Formats: sequence, C-alpha cells, structure tokens
Amino acid sequence: MAFHIGEKVVYPNQGVGVVEQIANRNLTGRNETFYLLRLTTTSMKVMVPMGSVQSVGLRRVARQNEIEDILAYLEKGRCKNHRDWKDRYKENVEKMRSGSLQEVAEVLKGLLILSQEKSLSFREKKMFDRAWQLLVDEIAVARGQDRQTIEANLVQALSKSNLKVQLPS
Repeated sequence: MAFHIGEKVVYPNQGVGVVEQIANRNLTGRNETFYLLRLTTTSMKVMVPMGSVQSVGLRRVARQNEIEDILAYLEKGRCKNHRDWKDRYKENVEKMRSGSLQEVAEVLKGLLILSQEKSLSFREKKMFDRAWQLLVDEIAVARGQDRQTIEANLVQALSKSNLKVQLPS
C-alpha cells in the first residue's frame, strides 16, 4: 500500500497522522525507505519503514460507508464481553492494536455496557477513553467535522442502544 506526502493515515492505537515525508535512511546497516508521519493529536513523529506498513497496520482513514457501518453497530450491534477480566482485557488490547476502526468501536461499546453494570478498572477506563478518542479523531478527519459534532453523533448512536455515555475527561 503506497501513501503520498500530505495524505492522512491511521497508525494503529495511536490515531490519525499525516505523511510529512518519504525518506531513505540507513538505520539498520542497509538503506530503507520510510514514511515520516506526524500524529495529529500529539504532534509526535513516527517513522514507518515501507516494508513494514502491512505488519504495523498503517492504513488509510475510514471511508463514509465504513463510518456509517460503525455508527449502525453502535446503535444496534450486539456485543459480547468475556466475564473474566483477564480474557476481556487481552482481547480488547488485541482489538485496539489491530488498527480496525470497527474493532475499536467494539471495545468502546463493550466497555460502555460493562460500565453500566459495574465500575471499570483503571486500565479499562483508560482503554475506554483511548477508544473514544480514536473513534472521534478518525471520524472527525474522515467527515471534515469538529470533535464536538462527532462526539454528539456517537452519544446519539449509543443512546439508541440505551447506553448513557459520560464523555471521557
């Protein structure tokens, strides 16, 4: 998968970034071509070797139809949660690392359902906040809308599943 300078991409579990440069570097004793990304939320810079794009999970920002599917899932989709917190946490970590916006939405909804039954652990609360941020950021970029509008859209979609959202701090 080839990206171009100025293109917005998603770096799994980190969020949306912009390809600022495509450069050749010799870091491992051989010449490699890298994408130099600047993550939009943190301004952190990341170098991704072109040969590792697929294994890292770097991808283009979600399209409109994917976003509509995610909003429909948040409204009506069924969610399964492991009862054992260790299994649930491990599965959620894998979903967050996958880079799939759909899997991030699954983590968010699953943790939201769980939070309405009992308090989330510190780690699960942080994961919920991270999933929320990743969803909001990518959908905002994809739709060209501000974060507040997207947050309102997500709250509305989740409320159709009878889920009440307390926005992350």
